[in-house]
Amino acid sequence: MADHKESKMEELAHKIHSKISSPSSSSDSDDDKRSHSRAVALKAKVYRLFGREKPLHQVLGAGKPADILLWRNKKLSGGVLGGVTSLWFLFEMLDYHLITLICHLMILALSVLFLWSNASNFINNSPPTIPEVVIPEKCLLKAASCFTFEINRTLDIVRTIATGKDLKTFLGAIAGLWFLSILGSCFHFLTMVYIVFILLYTVPVFYEKYEDKVDAFSEKMIIELKKQFAVLEKKVLSSINKEKKKD
Repeated sequence: MADHKESKMEELAHKIHSKISSPSSSSDSDDDKRSHSRAVALKAKVYRLFGREKPLHQVLGAGKPADILLWRNKKLSGGVLGGVTSLWFLFEMLDYHLITLICHLMILALSVLFLWSNASNFINNSPPTIPEVVIPEKCLLKAASCFTFEINRTLDIVRTIATGKDLKTFLGAIAGLWFLSILGSCFHFLTMVYIVFILLYTVPVFYEKYEDKVDAFSEKMIIELKKQFAVLEKKVLSSINKEKKKD
């Protein structure tokens, strides 16, 4: 009987302890849920450049091009950078021509393969295995489709500007073309392409490393630019209305 009473007392104590601890555990879980929801809300409120919601690696495609631009594979990224720099040095500094370079490389490659194939018969060695390269039709159609889409989008923007309905797009296009004209007067076309390539190799890495600081600074800058643009838009529209009244 004594053992039975002790077991009953232990069960009763366990029930009382579970009832006392269950509200605290539920409150802890509620606090965890609330803190998680607050963290998600704060994360959603953080300004990201160009309104992106995904990491930069996913925005760039999350493939080999993204790995190269963000220096995930340093050897491959360094090799691509060195190759492009060598081409720019040949064409821009040494005045080498593209067609001449392609012809010289083809002459060298064909000569090596031809001599290797003939020499393999005399030295009893296997000839070089030359793979059969075939470009799939789907790749060409996809590239043509993407190119056509970009052309149509550009033509649509030009049409929107020409109709005079969007002042913001008009001013942005004028500013962009003016900036390109200044760059064109300072650099050759190949040098401009090389500068763009260097920017693609440095800006994403810099942004990924300091994205919080860059996003905070860009948010302040965009707010200030919107204020200045609103003032400019009011002045332009008021001057247009005055001219219309005079007419």
